[in-house]
Amino acid sequence: MNLKKLWLKAGALVACLLISATSFGQAVYPSKPLKIVVPFGAGGVADLTARTVAQKLSENLGQSVVIENKPGAGGIVATDAVAKSSPDGYTLLLMSNATAVSAGLFKSLPYDAEKDLIPLSILGTFDIAIVVTQESKFASLSDLLNFAKANPGKLNIGSINVGSTQHLAAELFKSTAGIDAQVVPFNGTPAVLTALRGGQIDVGVEILAPVLPQIKGQALRALAVTGDKRANALPQVPTAKESGVRNLYAASWNALAAPAKTPRDVVQKLNQEIQNALNAPDVRKKLIEMNVDPQPSTLQQASDLLASETKRWGEVIQKAGIQKQ
Repeated sequence: MNLKKLWLKAGALVACLLISATSFGQAVYPSKPLKIVVPFGAGGVADLTARTVAQKLSENLGQSVVIENKPGAGGIVATDAVAKSSPDGYTLLLMSNATAVSAGLFKSLPYDAEKDLIPLSILGTFDIAIVVTQESKFASLSDLLNFAKANPGKLNIGSINVGSTQHLAAELFKSTAGIDAQVVPFNGTPAVLTALRGGQIDVGVEILAPVLPQIKGQALRALAVTGDKRANALPQVPTAKESGVRNLYAASWNALAAPAKTPRDVVQKLNQEIQNALNAPDVRKKLIEMNVDPQPSTLQQASDLLASETKRWGEVIQKAGIQKQ
């Protein structure tokens, strides 16, 4: 055999080995533990949602799925860490409304969420409620709106800190309902409830989960929820749309995302596995008990949600005159 043929055969062998190694590497994904970075502290709805889904993913993938809580800075630190991590499918981000809100709330970010991340699937949505004390003179959302229209500037709406989903939902409620009211931000849900009970504010806008026990205990009254449908936990409470604020929609959401350059086959596998996890009866049951409505989605639906929410909340921020940080 001449030298030329020997080199050709050797080259062909190396190529075959490389192709085989590549195929094998892809076939065995995942071959090590995965990590989900959560931009919130442990124990909240987002953290518990991530842990519930992670447990099922771990069972189905045959690898542990670790939760790393990285709270602070409106989720920027966590999002930046994942966006700049190795795009191999082993480091994922729990996205939320905050991911979309940050784009309109900050002058500059160290990443572009729509370009530097691939949304893998929506996990779920959870309700926002408009609440008053049980002793309030407002028995319905119509009562509150009639008062606000008859008394411009006198209604005080409480929410948590500026730029939060609750604060922006309150601003959206105010503008959509066409009322002249003050949106008063507080440092956390307990402060909102204290102000509500003390009469410093007339109504609160808050995610349903943390106020549900007080609604069930009849310390608070829910006038409406701001999603597309009634809350599973409060089927007797109408939506804002049913109560006359026809164009109001505000709900909080969570999704999983990976770095933008993650291989397509890995992205598709993760999307399918997340959908499988969310469709599992035990996972659905746990999420519904936390007042999270499971929403498994396609890759396109997840991407569309991030884009539409970024645009929508950016417009709310601009209309409310909230200065960029």
